[in-house]
Parts: sequence; C-alpha cells; structure tokens
Amino acid sequence: MPLHPLRASARSLLPAVAGGLFTFAATCPMPAQSLDPELASRFANLALDCVHREYPNKIAHVMQGDADARPPRELTPAFYGCFDWHSAVHGHWLLTRLLRTLPDAEWAPRARAALDASLTPEHLLAEVGYLQGADRASWERPYGLAWLLQLAAELHGWDDPDARRWAHAIEPLEDAVEQRLADWLPKLTYPNRSGEHSQTAFAFGLVHDWAVARGRDAMRDLIEARSRTFHLGDRGWNLQFEPSGQDFLSPGLAPADLMRRLVPPTEFAAWLGAYLPGLPLDGSTAFLRPAVVSDKSDGKLAHLDGLNLSRAWMLMGIAQGLPADDPRRAGLLAAAAEHRAAGLAAVTGEHYAGGHWLGSFAVYLVTERGLR
Repeated sequence: MPLHPLRASARSLLPAVAGGLFTFAATCPMPAQSLDPELASRFANLALDCVHREYPNKIAHVMQGDADARPPRELTPAFYGCFDWHSAVHGHWLLTRLLRTLPDAEWAPRARAALDASLTPEHLLAEVGYLQGADRASWERPYGLAWLLQLAAELHGWDDPDARRWAHAIEPLEDAVEQRLADWLPKLTYPNRSGEHSQTAFAFGLVHDWAVARGRDAMRDLIEARSRTFHLGDRGWNLQFEPSGQDFLSPGLAPADLMRRLVPPTEFAAWLGAYLPGLPLDGSTAFLRPAVVSDKSDGKLAHLDGLNLSRAWMLMGIAQGLPADDPRRAGLLAAAAEHRAAGLAAVTGEHYAGGHWLGSFAVYLVTERGLR
C-alpha cells in the first residue's frame, strides 16, 4: 500500500545533510550463528502459551461509554493475549522471527496456526478501527507501535507464502501506525528518557530499522532528524544512577544504541566518549553489572530481567558501532556476555509476570535482531 504523506510540519524537520547519513543495513538480518533448538523451543512455547490467552489482561484505553466495556478479544481481535496489547504484538513477532530461523522445528506447525488465527484481514482491520478511536492518539505510543512495525518488517522480509499473505493483511495497520508516529514526532519537544514503555530511544531504533527494511524513506529521515536533535548533543551520562526499580530498558545505553545506527564509526566513537566517558579501556565489566530481581512473581520487579536482556543487545550494538580497534569494545562485549547469561537464565515461564513477554526480548537478543 502507498506511504501516507507526512504532514508539512514533519517535512520541515528533515535535515539537509550533505553527503548523506550512515544508515543501518536493515533487511531483517538473520543471526550469524545457528540458534539452539532447545532454546528456541522454550521461547516459542512461551509465546504459544500466551498469544491467545485472554486472561489475565490489562486494558489501558479511554472509554467513551458503556459500549467500550468489552472483552479484549472483541476490542483488539488480533492482539488480545499475553496480558497486554504490546506483549501480544511482540509475541507474534517472536513466532514469526523463530519460524524464519527454524521453519522445520517441532513447534513450527503450531506457530503457523497461531499466526494464521490472529493475522486475518478482518482482525487487522478491526485493529485499525480500535487504534483510530476517539482519544487514543497516545495509545501504545511509542513502544507498542514500534513493535507492530517490527512485526510488519519481519513478515515482509520473509519469503514464505503464508508470510506474504499475513504481510498483505497487516499493511493497513502498518500504515495507520506509521501515520500516527508521523503526526506525533514533529510535536515531540523532548525525548522520553524513562526505563519503561514511554522511552523514545529504543522505539526510535525499532522504527528506524523497520523504515530502512521497508523502504519508507520519509519516516527514516524523520526518525534520524529527531534522533540527532534529541541526542547528538548528549554529554556526561552516568550509568551509576541506573537502574531504577522497574526498568526494562536502559535510559543511558538506549540513546547510544540508537546513535550507532545513524553515524559512522569514527564519529560515533567521538560522540560516545563525550556521552559515556566512564566506559573502561581495560575490558572491565565493573561499570555495569546485571540487575538483581528480588521477586519474579511481581510484574514490575520482573522488568529487571528484561533489562538484563535489553542491556545485552544494546551493549553489543554499541560495540559494533565502534571502530574495530577501539579499546572500549572489550569491556562492552564482556558486560554484554554477563547480562546475556543473567537475562536468559530468567526466561523460564515459571511466573506469567515475566513469561508473557521475556521470550520476545530473549529472541531479539539471541537472533541478533537490530545488529548490522
């Protein structure tokens, strides 16, 4: 379907950069190393257990009247499971990503059936109607919307008959989400630097990768312009003030993981030195240790397990963005390995508080999504 035109105010923000920008080579790359089948099975089963599990469920929407008090399966018929909408979306992304990676796995037929049940034209058009309902301009913005675009990118990048059908069905929702972001970004005066769903840096990375993969140049340029405005002047972030008690994204690492997508290694190396001046040169990991979760049955406290996973992929991305001989790479990669081990050990499904979403973060990490 054609790209919705950006508003004139959005176009005015696009930078005139001589020589162009260093852009992330995103074509939905698959992992360089083979994925352990047992690990993939564990993650796939976590998603299969929740994508059509309607309850418990957390609905967050503005109601206009009694008619809006409806069950999740009626409000958002494609993405009603996994406790909340955004988790349902990236649960479907998880299944898509793993099917692309291991199409002949034992769980693959069940994963295809689950996607086929959800990603129908009727369900996805109903999702468009819900998204565009009154007083929902900020709904799932930006986290859930960014994951929806990641799902669309994964479907469009998969050479498979079923995926082509699902990709076509999701296009109206994909376009509606793009337009929602295009309307919002020119009005966003400041970045959101939280460690939860409102954070903009992580979402901008997902949207940027989608825009490059899908050839949506106007959105790519808009994301790059806003990212540079928000973060090119960042200086002196102190990682010792992280984490907050319920972070699942790092407020400090995410802007760096975003900016390495947009600038060449030498420029990124200089920027990183001013932004994170405390990164070690000797391979030490003392600058950032894995977070500790005291109660994995508490949904908010369990966010910290996700933080370990997202820190791992952000540290890897930052290291990859640096020149090959940069001495900071050793410490970044060593810290990534520590966080990866701690994060993956927590993805067990023992508690639904983490089981309904941590698998998606684990798959994003182990399949190296978002890396060049």
